[in-house]
Amino acid sequence: MRSRNNSVTMQFPQSLLQQLQNHPGFNQAAFLAAHNKNEAVTSIRINPVKCSTAALESEINQSINQPINLSPVPWNPHGYYLSARPQFIFDPLLHAGAYYVQEASSMFLWQALQQCVPSTQNKNILDLCAAPGGKSTLIAGYAPNAFIVSNEVIKTRATILVENITKWGAPNVVVTNNDPADFARLPGFFDAIVVDAPCSGSGLFRKDENAINEWSEDSVLMCSRRQQRILADALPCLKEDGVLIYSTCSYSVEEDEEIADWLAGEMDMENIALTIPSEWDIVETQSPKHNAKGYRFYPHLIKGEGFYISVFKKKKSEGYAYYNEATLDKPSKKETEIIHNFYAVDDAHALFKNKEQVRIFPAAYLQQLQVVLKNLYVKKAGIAIGEIKHSDVIPDHELAVSGLNLQNLASIDADYDTALNYLKRKDIQLSDSKGWQLLTYKHLPMGWVKVLPNRVNNYYPVSWRILKE
Repeated sequence: MRSRNNSVTMQFPQSLLQQLQNHPGFNQAAFLAAHNKNEAVTSIRINPVKCSTAALESEINQSINQPINLSPVPWNPHGYYLSARPQFIFDPLLHAGAYYVQEASSMFLWQALQQCVPSTQNKNILDLCAAPGGKSTLIAGYAPNAFIVSNEVIKTRATILVENITKWGAPNVVVTNNDPADFARLPGFFDAIVVDAPCSGSGLFRKDENAINEWSEDSVLMCSRRQQRILADALPCLKEDGVLIYSTCSYSVEEDEEIADWLAGEMDMENIALTIPSEWDIVETQSPKHNAKGYRFYPHLIKGEGFYISVFKKKKSEGYAYYNEATLDKPSKKETEIIHNFYAVDDAHALFKNKEQVRIFPAAYLQQLQVVLKNLYVKKAGIAIGEIKHSDVIPDHELAVSGLNLQNLASIDADYDTALNYLKRKDIQLSDSKGWQLLTYKHLPMGWVKVLPNRVNNYYPVSWRILKE
């Protein structure tokens, strides 16, 4: 595709336009005009555990020295449009997990969860295709009292997922790196599964100019077959009456309504209709064979990119399930005492060890954790407090950026330049403190430093450091 400006038009695939002609809500002229506008829509979703909206708007403006206003995304209580797109990489608040940069349409997942999984207490929730972490962090914000598994099959993308889950700071999330077929080891284990399936990406043409060059009718069919395989592999781990939320960023019927028909017909799933205010301009569609309702987001109607979502309930289970469980390695009495002297663990959380690392996890979900550890490849579970060396704790970065209560830990609040140098892993100067300190920005923890008599050791993770100048 040619570089676009106000006078250069996008070469939209004609076969896709023809397919959409008779779809409800589709208006070709308005649709193409929206794609040819030289206008970027930027949105973020705040982390309610770490900051408030009012504080974030003020603090972003101070951080980037640029006037930016926040206006609400209507379908998500923590989603906000930004009046301009800053250079997020230079905002310490982003690295501290105060917010996540996420496309507004995909934030609609909150509504699907709210309407179909209204209670999350004692629920097990799986985000199957989770990287880079937008939907998993949204689920963690919606369900802080659930057991959440965030999975990514591609190893390199799973590493990015770990970073984003860590920065979000939720202790109730387990990150796994497994093929969807591996979840057959956990029949009927999950109360809800989110599958934001890999797709041909036509809904992102406006956002990603390379996506249109990679699109073809063959890739649509290939994605449709892959989506069916992913769903067929994953559905056995959904319990009876459990909820499946399926979504794509594609406009193609083969990846949207035809998958809904396949779920309703071949997989015997019951479609669930959602209630959506008419002023949101989200278009309800029905699949051609089984009239399964889905919901399309068109950029000429809403402020966001192309998106499709549909929700189903599993009618029947595979029968009784027995799960093998791993045995958790618990810290010794002496190690537990050392940890408690450093960080006061409350009764709602329990400690376990992973090699030399002492980790913390919600006590109510230890059994689920043991099941997952036994049956899946786990990249991260809960929050790492740190390692014990002699009678001291070497604190872990995960604890520093967690959503746990860290008020009793020693901290130093940095100015913007110091915070940025810290995130670049450069030398920084601090005074009037000693030993391990949480380095904060706007009183939000970014990581650890150790203040020595003649220097400050910077413990920000090397692989996460800002390289751009």
